[in-house]
Amino acid sequence: MAKLKMKTVRIIALRQDRKRLLEHLQDSGLVQITKSEKSREGFKRVNMSPQMQVFERNVELTERTLKILDDISPEKAGMLASFKGRRVVDPDDIGVIAANAQEVIETCTRIAGLDKQCSDNDAEQLRIKTQLAQLEAWNTLDIPLNCTGTKSTAVFIGTLPEVYSEQRLKQALAAENPALEFALEIVHTEANTTNVVVIAPISQKTMADDALRALGFARPMSPTHKIPKEKAERLRAKSRQLTEENEQAKKEIAGYTEMRERIKETQDYFRFRADKYNVINHLDHTKHVFVIEGYVPEEDCETLEALCSRVATCAVEFGEAGDDAPVKLKNNKFAEPAQGILTMYSPPGKTDIDPTPLLAFFFYFFFGMMFSDAGYGILMIIATGLMIKIFKPDKKMRNNLKLFQYCGISTTIWGLVFGSFFGDAPAAIYNMFTGSDVVMAHSISNMNDTTRALMPMPVIDPQKDALTLMIISIAFGLVHILVGMGCKFVICWKQKDYAGAFFDTGLWMLMLIGFAVLAAGLITTPVLVTVGAVIAIACAVGLVLTQGRGKKGIVGKAIGGVASLYDITSYISDLLSYSRLLALGLTTGVMAQVFNMLSTMMGTNVLGIVFMILIFIIGHLINIGLNALGAYVHTMRLQYVEMFSKFYEGGGKEFEPFTLNSKYIKLQEDK
Repeated sequence: MAKLKMKTVRIIALRQDRKRLLEHLQDSGLVQITKSEKSREGFKRVNMSPQMQVFERNVELTERTLKILDDISPEKAGMLASFKGRRVVDPDDIGVIAANAQEVIETCTRIAGLDKQCSDNDAEQLRIKTQLAQLEAWNTLDIPLNCTGTKSTAVFIGTLPEVYSEQRLKQALAAENPALEFALEIVHTEANTTNVVVIAPISQKTMADDALRALGFARPMSPTHKIPKEKAERLRAKSRQLTEENEQAKKEIAGYTEMRERIKETQDYFRFRADKYNVINHLDHTKHVFVIEGYVPEEDCETLEALCSRVATCAVEFGEAGDDAPVKLKNNKFAEPAQGILTMYSPPGKTDIDPTPLLAFFFYFFFGMMFSDAGYGILMIIATGLMIKIFKPDKKMRNNLKLFQYCGISTTIWGLVFGSFFGDAPAAIYNMFTGSDVVMAHSISNMNDTTRALMPMPVIDPQKDALTLMIISIAFGLVHILVGMGCKFVICWKQKDYAGAFFDTGLWMLMLIGFAVLAAGLITTPVLVTVGAVIAIACAVGLVLTQGRGKKGIVGKAIGGVASLYDITSYISDLLSYSRLLALGLTTGVMAQVFNMLSTMMGTNVLGIVFMILIFIIGHLINIGLNALGAYVHTMRLQYVEMFSKFYEGGGKEFEPFTLNSKYIKLQEDK
């Protein structure tokens, strides 16, 4: 349960074995290959970018094709399909996928072409719709829109930016030029627009043009040599043709849906190849050999050496890894689900210990205390268990589900401690049907006197014993902080910083313990008050004497030591943060009770029972959603802010092996 020790590795192999060796390394996922930008002296790089780009284009093509298929014929998948793991394929099937890859790519190209045809047709339909809208106003016109006249007349067809009657328009034109001779016809009027045809003698074409221009006359944007009605009919016929083409194209695309799985596996195949060629781009080569450099966990060195010797003629050299080595964590089944919480914050740095086991314990513990309902916890255990059993998710999703399963166990335990099972559901339902209140036991001694107790004895009632729960929450917080400080003590000790371990960490730990003993003495016995005060005062003196040791001069050391005592305020603030354990635990229970009360308001008739079931289910689902999220977020905050701040630096780089990065398939592991 720690960070795995890393080794550097250098593999020198014959170029003729490159393909076979890289494929086996990719299958094994043992090595993180270092990618340098420049080759070393005496070596050169092999440019595989053209091939890699072909593979990447194929990946993009298959992704686009799957999106097209989903738009035309969505894949039938349930709400929980995202939990399903990748499809397992036999390693021998990769050869079959490779052999059929060209056929699949041709199919994807055809689908993409059909989709482009549909897109082009849709754009054309939009243009047709715009043209039809423009022609609608000219529907009664019996001459072409682009008509400009005859040998003896000038014809002006267009629009004016104002609504005119025939009489008013004649007056307006006459006012512009009294000498103008013309005839006109208003074809259509609508808001702020008049469609008009004006005919004038050819000799007065310029006069008519000037008069109309003065009124804001404009010819149609898309004039046609056909009569508007005829043009509109042709456009409608074209629109029907485009619609039929799109229907045929979509029907053909839908016919390819049975190839969806083949397209997915082909996409992953090209993704594998693109990754491999990307690695080749960064390897040093000579005429006969090539060199692979990277990192490997020390425990995998023998396995890697055996694999290399089995598949290629090569030499394998291991060395000590420096501070810049990547980090790989290894934990047991209890702690492993919490690794995602740790890496979400930051992988451990070079001086950090792996805090995952401690993080896991406190995460489960605090989450359960905040969510704190046995009914909700049992639902979490059953739901996550069924998802793992039915969907067989990948490792990352499986760990997430296991995380919430362990949180569900903790929630169930804390729910029993608080006497909460869907809030006070048993008592509320009992009262609804009998009209009597359940007599709840308050201690072991009077348990036998309770004749109608439906629930186990609540050790703590969050509503009645809020102060007690607050004290317990802060006590747990103190333990949590002390554990974080203990980790800092261990780190300092490993670095042989004994002064930092004892003076900077140990004294503060003892002082906090002293205050805890003093506080316990205020409740129990004065002896503990004295003991706690002595410990706290002795530690305070020790801090004053040691915390200024880095300063110059006696005065500087004294001031530094005294000023260090101000840090006690930050510890008090940290401890108060754990009051959220009480707050969220109380919120979960109170909301559950409110929904229970609402669900039983309609009585025991048929309508009342139906109402009770609906409100009970909906209300508790809302409560689960809100408070599970709150418990998750605030539990992480307690880990990141309160505990990690005491010892954890982070900043490490996660181990990223050269492996088969796939989206839809994974190779079956050798048994």
